[in-house]
Amino acid sequence: MAPPTPFDDLSLEELRQRRSEKWRRYPADVLPAWVAELDFPLAPPVGRALAEAVERDDTGYANARGLPETFASFAGARWGWQVDPQRTLVVADVMSGVAELLRALTEPGDAVVVNPPVYPPFFTVVREVGREVVEAPLGLDWRLDLDALGAAFAGGARCYLLCSPHNPTGTVHTREELSAVAELAARHDVLVISDEVHAPMTLPGATHVPYLEVAENGLALVSASKAWNLAGLKCALAVAGSERAAAELGRVPAHVRYHVGHFGVIGGIAAFAEGSAWLDELVAHLDVQRDRLAELLAAQLPAVRLVRPQAGYLAWLDCRELGLGDDPSEVFLERGRVALSSGLPFGTQGKGFARLNVGTSGELLAEAVRRMAAALPSP
Repeated sequence: MAPPTPFDDLSLEELRQRRSEKWRRYPADVLPAWVAELDFPLAPPVGRALAEAVERDDTGYANARGLPETFASFAGARWGWQVDPQRTLVVADVMSGVAELLRALTEPGDAVVVNPPVYPPFFTVVREVGREVVEAPLGLDWRLDLDALGAAFAGGARCYLLCSPHNPTGTVHTREELSAVAELAARHDVLVISDEVHAPMTLPGATHVPYLEVAENGLALVSASKAWNLAGLKCALAVAGSERAAAELGRVPAHVRYHVGHFGVIGGIAAFAEGSAWLDELVAHLDVQRDRLAELLAAQLPAVRLVRPQAGYLAWLDCRELGLGDDPSEVFLERGRVALSSGLPFGTQGKGFARLNVGTSGELLAEAVRRMAAALPSP
């Protein structure tokens, strides 16, 4: 087993004092390893910025000044992506941003393409705004199926929701794949909206390529929410890659920006401006965690096949050989008292799968796998 990292110093007792959804949904005897929340203390620059705001009694309405510029600097340094701060729009979070973009830029009944298995809100948000979900499933290698995408686009799709990096598989799309997507989208006049919220946590061995690096006329949604664990603070940016796309952003109603959280802006600026060193340490820990998980599964649950993530802290587990039915997470919860995300909401391709959050310590990851193994029927 890999040696400990600074992120391994966690107290389960202290974590259980948190009031977030991860820690309050289930009874205290359940170990939560499901929703995309990190267990670690805040990055020090982020914690300081938020604490200083409280000390100033600075809890009013959000003003996003400085956030687009700070993100642009971060994107340029980390990915070589040249973002024009004037071509951005602040939104409450990535999925509310998706909803507002779909409302403004597509018509009721328009077809929107997704790649299942995929983040469940991709389905629910598209349907809630009155658009039609069209599926172009990932290939057997968990990569984009360009033929399926081409067929969906040719069938009259108006928009494509790209998950980059992909959730739940952790797949990082290559420059060649994204260039092919851009060519297909241009040929069929399909608007591409790229959710890149997990991109800061791209792991060694893979390289994140921003979609707007290969296609000017798309839109991207970015946030500090996942990498720095700020989801509850509510802040994201929609980014346009061209003047034409920026004009599209201008069609989003002005009230949308007022839904953003003041602390989300403060935390996001601190994360992008001063949080890179902490992020590098996090990525190193997550790299160790994916190796630890592979070792733990091989020793205790060899029938479970791990889809090795290239980014993020979510692991997609193929549990079909365990014989636990379509939703193995139910069995792990009832018999093992460990909560994983069910594979079913990710699409029909999620039958027999579960998603495990490894954004925790090595000790708690080992306990999660131990509980999963304990849930299996005795031989």
